Amino acid sequence: MIVEQQHYHVKGVTYTIRSAEENDADTLSALRVQLDGETENMDREEGEAYIDAAGFVHSIHSDTEKSRNLFLVAVVEGEIVGYSRCAGTELKRFNHKVEFGVCVAKEFWGYGIGKSLLAESVQWADRSGFEKITLNVLDKNEKAIELYQKSGFVIEGILKRDRRHADGKHYDTVVMGRFKD
Repeated sequence: MIVEQQHYHVKGVTYTIRSAEENDADTLSALRVQLDGETENMDREEGEAYIDAAGFVHSIHSDTEKSRNLFLVAVVEGEIVGYSRCAGTELKRFNHKVEFGVCVAKEFWGYGIGKSLLAESVQWADRSGFEKITLNVLDKNEKAIELYQKSGFVIEGILKRDRRHADGKHYDTVVMGRFKD
């Protein structure tokens, strides 16, 4: 699905949220590796489950064609600094919901980019008739959990000792959902 681009100006930074385009693929491939290495909040370690440019072209093309998917990018001064995806399924028992994921370059944390990507995704999901948006978040990512709660998400459960990080410690995953009013 493609959405109309939106412009934001926060704390002196101007950015645009728009649908991903196939010519973004090279940048997205490199950015994904970078973002995975910048924080423990992601599911992957740096370079793990690598997606090359061709893989991103396929995802972007597929997400553009499917009414149940949305792939957004955040752009600052012509450079992609974050992205989000909503992915649904055609399975009848689950086609009332989509799963949301987001990541933003650490340099641009604090400018509301993740919040804007989330807001655009929620608006799209509501307009598209989805009843629920789901997401998973690392339990120690308190800022993200707070943002999601302010955006109408509730904690549905905790997956105990769900992840083991490079420090050898186990962490929980918080499962959250937002139900359309």
